[in-house]
Amino acid sequence: MRPDMSADHTTEAERLLRTAGQYPEDREPLLLRAAAHLELAGERERATSLYDSLLSASPASPLLIRSLKAANLWEYGHEAEARAIIEGVRRERPADPAPWEIAAETLESHDELEEAEATFTEAADLLVPLSSEDVSYALQSLLAARHRVRRLLALPHDGHDTLADRLHTGDVPLDELHDPKRLWALGSSDPAELQAEITRLRSELGSYRTALSRPFPVAVLHWPERELDELLAAYPELEAEYPTYRAHLTDIEASLRELAQAGTPNLGIVPATVPSYEAFAASESSTPANPDLLPQYATTLAARGRATAWPPLRGAECWCGSGRGYGGCHGRDQV
Repeated sequence: MRPDMSADHTTEAERLLRTAGQYPEDREPLLLRAAAHLELAGERERATSLYDSLLSASPASPLLIRSLKAANLWEYGHEAEARAIIEGVRRERPADPAPWEIAAETLESHDELEEAEATFTEAADLLVPLSSEDVSYALQSLLAARHRVRRLLALPHDGHDTLADRLHTGDVPLDELHDPKRLWALGSSDPAELQAEITRLRSELGSYRTALSRPFPVAVLHWPERELDELLAAYPELEAEYPTYRAHLTDIEASLRELAQAGTPNLGIVPATVPSYEAFAASESSTPANPDLLPQYATTLAARGRATAWPPLRGAECWCGSGRGYGGCHGRDQV
């Protein structure tokens, strides 16, 4: 579900809050997602209350929550408190890139470019080895965001910028993507210039900061073979969705590649089980035989932190469980 109206965001937040009550072991990721929807609905004080509730309960990711709280506070007039929280997060030197990126982008969005660049640089110096090519998706996002801010400040390339350029896989180079002169192109009446800008914007969507700042992947369900057999034996109505196990695996990879080519960031795969699916269907007052329930189930599992990132890192095992490397299995034709 990707709501577009404030009322839809509020409805989704309420659904996530109910789900958190049903699955207290997954309370933290569910409340974080609910808070994000409340922010999008303009209910920023309620979002702050959720962040405070999480922080009072010894969360697994306190620095992430503090950064999100600061970003939210600044948006409705609490600049001084937001600045204080960001400074506190920086002093803690998080080992996770997400708090750094959220804090730096909060500063950037309020035209504090020098402080944003300093925050990004502290994070890059701490977390990113310049000699490595195996950089996680989250760190690639941080490096690309840092590159953007430094381009706005007209700073010369350094080692981290060079690494960001090397890791970038989009059709449009980062230097062009982050060129401040692009702002002028948006007001052009030349069709060729406008078309070029559309191409750049499409490329930029592949790593756009809003989606990457929230660790909630767009997820696709993976039914292990035994689980799929059990599912279809109990609910043969779903055979149209899953004609064979092999077709199921092929559809997963094809769907994820299509989403990636369309510029959807932060993709993931969630393992499904029949008991979990049946419990979810009961919580939604529906039948597991209803195929419309499947994407909602995937979204809920992702919100509960059950997704693994796609594509796997270089050299990692394939997501399908074959035991082979991704490059020699479902990723062998990946470009």
